[in-house]
Parts: sequence; structure tokens; C-alpha cells
Amino acid sequence: MDYKDTLLMPKTDFPMRGGLPNKEPKIQEEWDKKDIYQKSLNKNKGNSSYILHDGPPYANGSLHMGHALNKILKDIITRYKTMRGYYTPYVPGWDTHGLPIEQALTKKGVKRKEMSVSEFREKCKAFALDQIEQQKKDFKRLGVSGDFKQPYITLEPEYEAAQLRLFGEMANKGLIYKGKKPVYWSPSSESSLAEAEIEYHDKRSPSIFVAFDVKDGKNVVDDDAKFIIWTTTPWTLPSNVAITVHPELTYGEYLVNGEKYVIGQDLVDDVAESLEWDKDDIELVKSFSGKEIEYVETAHPFIEDRVSLVINGSHVTTDAGTGCVHTAPGHGEDDYIVGTQYNLPVISPVNDKGVFTEEADQFEGMFYDKANKPITDLLKEKGALLKLEFITHSYPHDWRTKKPVIFRATPQWFASIDQVRQDILDAIDETKFKVEWGKTRIYNMIRDRGEWVISRQRVWGVPLPVFYAENGDIIMTEETVNHVADLVEEHGSNVWFEREAKELLPEGFTHEGSPNGEFTKETDIMDVWFDSGSSHRAVLEQRPELSYPADLYLEGSDQYRGWFNSSITTSVATRGRSPYKMLLSHGFVMDGEGKKMSKSLGNVIVPEQIVKQKGADIARLWVSSVDYLADARISDEIIKQTADVYRKIRNTLRFMLGNVNDFNPNTDAINESELLEVDRYILNRFREFMLSTIENYDNYDYLNIYQEVQNFINVELSNFYLDYGKDILYIEEQNSHKRRSMQTVLYEIVVNMTKLLAPILVHTADEVWSYIPHVEEESVHLTDMPEVKSVDQEIIDKWDTFMKLRDDVNRALETARNEKVIGKSLEAKVIVGNNEHFKAADFLQQFNDLQQLFITSQAEVKDNVDGATSYAHGDIKVEHAHGEKCQRCWNYSEKLGSIGEFSELCPRCQQVVETLI
Repeated sequence: MDYKDTLLMPKTDFPMRGGLPNKEPKIQEEWDKKDIYQKSLNKNKGNSSYILHDGPPYANGSLHMGHALNKILKDIITRYKTMRGYYTPYVPGWDTHGLPIEQALTKKGVKRKEMSVSEFREKCKAFALDQIEQQKKDFKRLGVSGDFKQPYITLEPEYEAAQLRLFGEMANKGLIYKGKKPVYWSPSSESSLAEAEIEYHDKRSPSIFVAFDVKDGKNVVDDDAKFIIWTTTPWTLPSNVAITVHPELTYGEYLVNGEKYVIGQDLVDDVAESLEWDKDDIELVKSFSGKEIEYVETAHPFIEDRVSLVINGSHVTTDAGTGCVHTAPGHGEDDYIVGTQYNLPVISPVNDKGVFTEEADQFEGMFYDKANKPITDLLKEKGALLKLEFITHSYPHDWRTKKPVIFRATPQWFASIDQVRQDILDAIDETKFKVEWGKTRIYNMIRDRGEWVISRQRVWGVPLPVFYAENGDIIMTEETVNHVADLVEEHGSNVWFEREAKELLPEGFTHEGSPNGEFTKETDIMDVWFDSGSSHRAVLEQRPELSYPADLYLEGSDQYRGWFNSSITTSVATRGRSPYKMLLSHGFVMDGEGKKMSKSLGNVIVPEQIVKQKGADIARLWVSSVDYLADARISDEIIKQTADVYRKIRNTLRFMLGNVNDFNPNTDAINESELLEVDRYILNRFREFMLSTIENYDNYDYLNIYQEVQNFINVELSNFYLDYGKDILYIEEQNSHKRRSMQTVLYEIVVNMTKLLAPILVHTADEVWSYIPHVEEESVHLTDMPEVKSVDQEIIDKWDTFMKLRDDVNRALETARNEKVIGKSLEAKVIVGNNEHFKAADFLQQFNDLQQLFITSQAEVKDNVDGATSYAHGDIKVEHAHGEKCQRCWNYSEKLGSIGEFSELCPRCQQVVETLI
């Protein structure tokens, strides 16, 4: 007889190799065919809802790893919440307006100026929709589940109309106004920018010290003195109208080399060093406070007849410079604010392209940055330039074009932050955050935020629904805005660009400022952050399956200044509360060394590459393996390590599947009270693991899940239970109590482990589910998370102590193996006794079948063991097992051959084999 045929070896068709790149698309086809997403919603309809509102990615370009991190995190959350019984619809969205799409079309050869605005906008729309289809396909390939058939798109008429109505509500509350004040302006984009569209990079700039001659010292400053200012933007000097000093700082008039200079006394040493003054030649003539020199008049260094007035401002510091600040209200926010207090003119002689206008006189036609040299040359010629050098410093740049921006005063539309600032801060206080620094970050940004510039000088976007009367009056009423919104909802926002102003106004509309019935319309469009920041109104409140406020917003950490910010601003302004109950953010994705990924460095990894080479589940497992709250690292080596972990998980599940192939939980399961104690121990350890995993899901701690899954699989299962169990699962009689007891536990583990892994390893878990015998649901994604019974801590504590003793036995076996006493552990006999540290013999009296638990042929317990090695949990001695090797189970037995026909078998195997013939 071939004894192999009598063994109950694992049997399963579940393949060892994942083959994910080829298999996953087929699984996804099945999901679509069976409409698993809709079925998962139907399952929980009527239950409490959990709404994760999708922050819309921009519809331009292929997905990068940041996209993958974001969407997979969201998918893990929504799938988990669904399996916890929540009604969890997920509506993906796309941001579709703005400059990048205009630029993309230009690069593709579209001639913007050779077509009408509406024709160009149609091309922008078609491009955006094409991009959405590609990104949609790529997101679905990552295993992301949601309503991709009906996503929300910011260019849809219904969305745009809701946005316009929200704008109208803010206007009705006096929160929208037009003003001329300096804003971030991008010459490269030819448009104003919001703070969220600014990033800082190093820039090399001229650093100059300039002298302004006193014209009228008001009997405080000598009339032959000079004020010294310092600036890194010489090009703004044509707009200078004042010098600002701090009212409470002390200023000195110093005699240096026959000239008198006014500077802050706290800065005299720094200025002397910069201007290379000999300290012995510096004489303090007189001192005065900044308040005392208010309204002193100085002469502009090169513009005749222009007075630069000395004014007071609290923004002046002694961190750098001279304490006397060059002030051009047309080119700086602080300058503008202080300038309005003194009714100073707002001069900004720079056009949309950053080129000086005729107002700049001899600098007309020069690009602002190129004008720095002729301006400094002129200062030198006038004797006003005291020092010129170049410095490299952090400077604001356009986040899209990566080129420097300027502050430039232009007529713009603003949303008031001041009027709602405290309400927003209160709403933040009521919002949940996973980490306190997230709250601090957005709180400080709102606290310190200036007015929101909501107008853009582009054409691809939602129009500002504003009209002008013949006399210049602004027409922005509830009636006119809602009428435009109705037209847009019916025809799309192109209607604004295709019709005349009169056709866009309500029928019979009149205004006393337009006696001839002539009206014009605003040509600027809305900031794209106003677009996406309106999604709580256009999506959460409009879609019947969703609800406002959302339970969670989850985006990259850059959105504290972006979508998180604009959303809470518009929501508080119109509804008086935050649009999200909880805010969660993730970091950026870096390479394996923590460097930013770039094509030039050759360190770019994209989702498509991982999906094609390894599979989407590997990308998803990687997401669970990183501390997403900080920047996450990825590299080929990291992905390889992740794939190794996946392989271990897969093979462990396969082993369990193979060993429950003949198990029917309805007829073969053993009651928990009758399980072997070792099986009850592992069952309780698994329950402990389940409780921790559920808690980690609830707390959005996926790295903990990743680590604890590995630990349970490697330590509890592979290193002990599954290894120990082979002697039972393969050798014992099929229906023996010992075998069915272990199968009962294995079945519960494989079923519930598959459920626990389902939100992360979406494809693999569903594949495993299809191979588990006797499960009812057609997909693991239609099941619920396991309900965990209480944990028996007493049995865990008892067996945890045994496992520590077993570790000592394994150390002793390894020593015996190295000393050639044994080969495999089944060749060993283990003798365990007491020592001064631990009464092992007394403790082990509580355990049966020690030889199986130690995976040896024989085990003996004595009070005292001669020739033993002392370990932490007893004295242990290893000998070669006595007797002969059974040809079926490979255990050594002294009773081998005691029965004739099966004389090569031990008594246990003889008994089993006899039942088979």
C-alpha cells in the first residue's frame, strides 16, 4: 500500500501564484456584471449612512502615485464602512475648469484667437471629458468602487447652476464685492491667483539700499537728512508713494561721512555692516519715535514732484532691512492696507503680462523683472543707490507654471473672509481631526487668511454672474443671479458667452443707471477653488443618495489651503456650518530615499506600472503599509517587499483553504466548549486580532493592520498553529474530534480573515471567497465584518506562557540540530523539567499531546532533568527519539511493528489505515 494515498493532504484549486495583472480585470468584469456596488448599497439601504465626499482631482493627465494613495485610502474606508452595515454611497468627482486645460489645448496646437470664446470652451470641455474617461478607467483598475456611471463633474450644468446660486447667497449677505487691491498676479498665466495657488521656490533677486531725501522734516528731522529703505524688488519703486515706520520703534538720525541718514536704532549695526560704514565714523545726531516723524515728507528718488510720505504702520519689524519700509500700495498687501489709512494713491503701472505701461514713463514696454537693472542704474545716476548686491531667497511662484508671481493692484472680485472668519474658526473647533496638527494647520490658515480673490481673467470656467449698468453700477441681485443660474442649468454656462447681456437678464429688467436699456456683463470667471468649494451644495445637497454635511473629507495635506479651505468658507458663509464632520489628510508620495519624484532623476513610479507588473492589490497593500499621515515612500524595492508580504498572506490563505476542503461547517463544526484547548487558544488569539483590526479600521490606522496581519500570520499561524496542525490535519482519521476541532477554527479564521482583508486586498479577498466551501454570499464585498465575541483572557494568558516555553524548546532543538543530535524535529525526544526560574514540570501537567505541540516524536516531563540546559522557562534536554520511524506520519515510535499487516506504522496510523480498508 502507498501510505501517501491514506493521508488527507490539502486540496484546493485556489492557485498559489496570484497572476494579479491578468486576473484582476476579470474579477472587475464580474463585479460590473453582477452590479456588486449597487447590491452592496441595497444591502444597507435604510441603515445609518456614512458619506465620504470625494475631493475632485483635476481632469488633466495620467494618474500619479498621489492619486493612487488618495483613492485607495478612500476605497478602503468606504468598503469597510459598507461591511460594517453603513449605507455608503461613494460618488467620485472631477474638477474640470481652469488654466491647465487651456494650456494643454494650446500645446496641442489649438489657436485660441482664431475662434470664438464659446468654440474654445467647447474644445476645453471635450478635452476635460476625455481626460475624465481615462482617469475613471485607471481608478477602477485600482479596484476603486463607486458610482462611476454618474460621477459629479464641475462643468455639468446642474453643478454650475448650484455654484452660481451659492455665489448669489454670499452676495446677498454682502460677502462678495469688487475692489482694486494688490493680489497675487501671475504674468505667466496672465491671471490673478489665490493663496492656495502659490508655492515658494528660491529666486535670485537684487538687494538694494536706497536713500530718499527729506523735503520737509516737520521740525523733527533735519531737512538735509535722508531716509534709507531696503528692498529686493527695485521694479516696484516707480509705484512708491510712502515710507512706513513703526510708531513705537526708536529711530536715529546718524551722521556718516558727512551725510545724515535716518534708520531704526535697533538696526544700525546691521545697516553699517551692509553699507560698510566704519563704526567709528557713525555719530548719532538725534533720536525720535516713529510716531514723531509721521507725515515727514521725502522726495521720490527719481520721479520729480512726487512726495513719499512717512507714515506709521504696525507691520514694520526689525527682523531685517532698515526699519524704514518702501511702500507701494499697488504692489503689496500690507502696503495697501496702511496706504488706505492715509488715502495714498494705488499705483500699479504693470499690465497683465507683467510689462510696464506708459504710466511707468521711461520703463514702458519692459518686463518687470528686466526693469530691475535700468531702475538701479537710474538710482545710481541720481546718487540714491547706496548698495547693490544679489541674494537668493524664498519667493512666491505660480504652482502651475512654476514661474514667479508679483503683487499687482487690479480690479478683482473678492469674497470677504473677515465677516465670517470667527464663524469658520468656530466650525473648525466643532470638526473632528485624527491628529491635532491638522486642526492647527487649517485653523491658523483661516485665522491669517486675507480676502479671497475669486475672479480670474480666463475664459474656461464658470462666469461671474454680474452685470453693469450704463453708468457703471454693479448689478448683482438675487433676481439676476438666480435667473442666470436657471439659464445655465438649462443650457450650460456657455450661454453666458453666447448671449448678450440683455438676453441674460430677466425679461423686462430695468435699472435707473441704464436709461437706454444698455447693459454689459462681467468677463472674468470664478476661481476654480470656488468651483470645487461649492461641491457640498452642488453634490452633497443635490444627490438624493448623499447627505450634508459629509462624514469625512480626505485629501492631500496641500488641501488645507485649497479644497478644505474653500469648502468650509462657502459652507459656513451660506449654511453656518462646516461641510464635513471630520477632516483627514495624507502626505505626498516620495521615492525610496524620501526625495520628490521627477523624470530628470529617473525615480518616478506610476500606478499603471505597478498594476501592469504586480497588480492593483500590491498597490493597495502598499497603501496600507505606509504611515499616510506623513509623506509616503515608494520604490521598486519597496514594491518588491510588499509583493513578498502579499505572497505570504496568499499562501497562508491557500493552506487554510486546502485544509478545510472536506469541512462542512453546518455538519462538521465542533461546539466551542468541546474544542481542544489549543484550538480555543488560537481562536481567542484570532478574536483578539479581529478586535484590534476592527478598532484600527475605525481609527483609520491601516499601517497597524498591515503589521498585525503579518504578525498573526507569521507568529500565530505559520510558526506554530499551521505547522503543529499538519500532524493532525494530514494524519488523523477524517472525522476525528481532534481534526474537526482544528478545522472548525481554521474555517472561522479563513472566512473572517478574508472579510478583514477585503477592504484592502479587494480582488484577492473576493478570489479567496469564491474558493471557501459553504459560504452563501456571491462576493465577500456583500458580507459584513465579523461580529467578535468576548475574548477568553485566561486561556490566552495560560497559552502565552506555554508559547514562551515552546520558544525555549525550539532553541534547544536548534542547538541539537547544530550538534547533529537530530535532523528534523520529528527525530527528537524533548525532556522538560523545573529550574530556579520556572516550574515547567508543574505547568506542563495542564497540557496534552506535548509531542505534537513541540512537533517532536516524544516529549517527557520530569521534576529534574539530568544533563539539561537551563532556559528561562525550564531545564530542557533533547535526545534522538527512541524507536523507529513510522512510514506514514514520520513520527518515531517504540511500538512500531507490533501489529502484523501494517508493521511499518505506529499504532495511531495503523488504526487510521484500518478504517480505510
